[in-house]
Order: sequence, then C-alpha cells, then structure tokens
Amino acid sequence: MTEHLTMDTFKEKVFNFEVNKEWKFEGEKPCLIDFYADWCGPCKMVAPILEELSEEYDGRLDIYKVNTEEQRELSAIFGIQSIPSLLFVPKDGQPQMAMGAFPKDTLEKAFKDVLKVD
Repeated sequence: MTEHLTMDTFKEKVFNFEVNKEWKFEGEKPCLIDFYADWCGPCKMVAPILEELSEEYDGRLDIYKVNTEEQRELSAIFGIQSIPSLLFVPKDGQPQMAMGAFPKDTLEKAFKDVLKVD
C-alpha cells in the first residue's frame, strides 16, 4: 500500500530538514515519493501503477504520496511546479526528481538503476 505523507511523517520517514542542513535519509529502505493532486489526469493514470508496484516491491522499497494541494509547504520545499513529480530516494546517495507520468517498465528500471532495488 502506498502511504500518504504529511509534513510531520515526511520528516520522520524521509528527511528531517529542520534538523539537518545536508541530505540525510531517515528511512529504512529506498523510497519513491509521488507528488500529486486529485484533479490531475496524469496523476490518476500513474496512481494504480504505483499501487501495483508497492505490492510487488513490498519489503524492498516504500512508495509514498504527497498531495500537493494539502501539503503546500512540503511541495514548496521541493520546488514542485508540475505534477506528477516523482522523487526517487536511494538508501545512500542523493535523491533524484523526475517529472511526468511514467509507464510501469520505466519505473521498474528506475528502481533498479537509481534505487538499486531489483
């Protein structure tokens, strides 16, 4: 299951930007964060793919969602201007942002290449 993040759960599970100036991942396993809005057509297209992937990759990576309408401050911190925006967060290393709705095979390739998850 994908999990919706608020500002507080983001700081707890991904990155506590109030404590750390440099990137420091707080999670146990790599994650993908989907910045979306309910009215966004491409976001609606990618949502079932992300649900499917969260089941297939359960235990190996986490998939989170951030509603840009409800979490405006969190979206602003990441400079989200177009949605969907996907933030790939590896266990070690810097996160990478990608914009747009991607097909399942492209996301799986990114899981392997960026997140180092097979």
